[in-house]
Amino acid sequence: MTPALPGISTTTSPDLNPLIVGDHDFFSRPVTILSGQVLTAGTVLGKITTGGKYVKSLSASSDGSEVPDGVLLVDIDASGGDKANVPVLFAGAVDQTKLVLGAGHTLASVWRALARMGLFLYASYPSGA
Repeated sequence: MTPALPGISTTTSPDLNPLIVGDHDFFSRPVTILSGQVLTAGTVLGKITTGGKYVKSLSASSDGSEVPDGVLLVDIDASGGDKANVPVLFAGAVDQTKLVLGAGHTLASVWRALARMGLFLYASYPSGA
């Protein structure tokens, strides 16, 4: 598959990542994770307005990252420095039971921001759908 734009991928083929459910198209692209974090797949991320790096979204932040803006697709250790080219999901359907939420966030507080992006949360996905 040839990406529509460099660094962006879309697909309708099945994905082996357990976060992604159903047969929805999904959209992911690589981002830079800010240093000082060890994050697991499923972490809801926010984008820092200044610089555009991603961190775990915390509701009390005031740097732009308080707004959910994607879901981390892999475990990442950025404790020793920024990590570039980390795959993040920006659209599709995810298993909400596998999400890792930052302090102050709940599923109810993140779903609307994620849905506006085209990232939909499912508690269970009907088989055969």
